[in-house]
Amino acid sequence: MRFEEYPDRDMLMIDLANHLAGEINSALMVNDSASFAVPGGSTPGPIFDVLSAADLDWSKVLVMPTDERWVSEASPDSNAALIRGRLLTDRAAAASFMPFYLEGVALEDGAALLEAQLGPRLPLSVVLLGMGGDMHTASLFPGDAQAVGYNHGTSPTFAPIKMPGLAPFVSRMTLTPAALNGAMSK
Repeated sequence: MRFEEYPDRDMLMIDLANHLAGEINSALMVNDSASFAVPGGSTPGPIFDVLSAADLDWSKVLVMPTDERWVSEASPDSNAALIRGRLLTDRAAAASFMPFYLEGVALEDGAALLEAQLGPRLPLSVVLLGMGGDMHTASLFPGDAQAVGYNHGTSPTFAPIKMPGLAPFVSRMTLTPAALNGAMSK
């Protein structure tokens, strides 16, 4: 394990954005396209601000959330809205985007539809993970028995999550541990 120290938060965000740009560029050097899964929440915004200006062939990059609340992009709880507003700007506006919320589709049906879209593009190229204040990562919550079943290579790529007690309680769609762990770079 290696620890990095930074003089301030801004330098940390710049270095992380540069590292991610390098990982995406490396994926593009050996593949015709790259996929990039990112978290929502407040933490990645400054990274996205820097990364959006990276000199990459963004037209060959598919960006997606690692997870999404089952709400439209008009909702203040939408990760897609954050990603569009902070990452898919500047040069990164040329990237393709795969939202996880599907208007008018039931959560359980959405998993199969999303699987059909993303399945042929697996494994993911680059994944950036975040952690919520309640210790969840990509809508995978500690102690969630359903998440344990999604930890194997034969599991589906997407998992619909319905957990009472979430604040706010909103069903979610998440990439499974197998999909996240299978990424080429994380």
